[in-house]
Amino acid sequence: MGTARSAIRGSFFDFVDDPWKHPDDEKKSARFIQDGLMVIEDGIIKDFGSFETLSANYPHVQVTHIPNRLILPGFIDGHIHLAQTRVLGSYGEQLLPWLQKWIFPEEKRYSDLEYARKGCEHFFNNLLAAGTTTCQAFTTHDATVADAFFTAATTRNMRVISGVTGIDMFAPEGSTDTPENFYNDSKKLLEKWHKNGRNLYAITPRFALGCSAEMMTACQRLRKEYPDVYVNTHVSENPTEIRVCLENHGTKDYLEAYEKYDLVGPRFTGGHGVWLSDDEMRRISIAGAAVSFCPTSNLFLGNGLFRLGKAKDPNQPVKLSFGSDIGGGNRFSMLHVLDEAYKVGMCNNTMLDGSLDPRFKNTAEAERNKLSPYRAFWSITLGSAESLYLQDTIGNFTPGKEADFVALDWTGGQTGTAWHTEVLVQDGPTTMDEAANLLFSMMMVGDDRCVDQTWVMGKQLYCQSTAKPALAGKY
Repeated sequence: MGTARSAIRGSFFDFVDDPWKHPDDEKKSARFIQDGLMVIEDGIIKDFGSFETLSANYPHVQVTHIPNRLILPGFIDGHIHLAQTRVLGSYGEQLLPWLQKWIFPEEKRYSDLEYARKGCEHFFNNLLAAGTTTCQAFTTHDATVADAFFTAATTRNMRVISGVTGIDMFAPEGSTDTPENFYNDSKKLLEKWHKNGRNLYAITPRFALGCSAEMMTACQRLRKEYPDVYVNTHVSENPTEIRVCLENHGTKDYLEAYEKYDLVGPRFTGGHGVWLSDDEMRRISIAGAAVSFCPTSNLFLGNGLFRLGKAKDPNQPVKLSFGSDIGGGNRFSMLHVLDEAYKVGMCNNTMLDGSLDPRFKNTAEAERNKLSPYRAFWSITLGSAESLYLQDTIGNFTPGKEADFVALDWTGGQTGTAWHTEVLVQDGPTTMDEAANLLFSMMMVGDDRCVDQTWVMGKQLYCQSTAKPALAGKY
């Protein structure tokens, strides 16, 4: 069987480092090639650089030109729920009553395999339309749902992380399972799907509040037996949740409920972390674990403002992904996630700049809360890849990585309202500063209409101009 080789020509923007490490010159963290060429071989990036330099080396390769677009690595959603897709925008509750009223009844419906399969189709179609090529997702307590999820991801050859959800407390009957069943289902699914193609498995205690000591022990057994898999859960999302969790587990803080079962370490992600203490942040940093920042959900459910500037403390940095947290979050779009993350950061900046109370002034942390376009787009590409220990596989256009990318249309969304007038949008950006200005405009004013094309392993899986109208309709 012959090698499949192709190439993409266009304007490319990606990252080689964390821009928070370069506060005085964030451009050092990024690459912008106005007229670039990415050569792809069997879905893997073989070469990357300027078109002028590389094109002569590949005279017989078929080139797809994507003009008047900014091409970025595919977006990574670090925290999302498959089975909450159909209850977006459910009104009027904070986290715990919201779960009981809206979420558990909907997730129970996914135990119907046909319902789950249709939900998976809608879920992945929306991800691709939003430019998201990798996700770390929750399913439900039912193993058939996780199996349907991995099957749907495999048909698209997308890199995903997921697993059956462990929960034996708090949820109503029909939405829980026993620790023994969870352990057995996890082993079967793990051995079937982990590292099968681009699939990765996550041991998934839903949240410590919903897990008994026996359920957490089952997770601990799985982690010991399969040390290379992921752990995906929630941590310190809501004040009431935290209080009840500490009462149930008898721990000093939320993180300890996972630490006592040896779950916190590399490839551990705790979603939200809104109310993590300084000491919990320190312990997460030392452990090499990660937090997923979910601003749209945190705001929608009234959970609070995640301390982005604290998490990016250079003396104890926390690995971060950003997540949409569908359906607490109300958009699949990672551009929308960045919009809300920027606003959270600006609120935190105000609280720390000394203008409210000089006693809490922390100029350095205040500045780290500000989400520039460099910090923002690094966070949903290479930064999220690093938090998931996938930086050698995805996240930028370095040769050897998987060719997942998104082509952004800077004239999409609310055109003509807030675009930087100094940028020649007809011809596209010519400098990194111009490109960064356009990216910032897209994250603040744009929406999923800015996503023109989404490519996975070098194959186009979404194009806005040819997308079926039914994509956003009923299913």
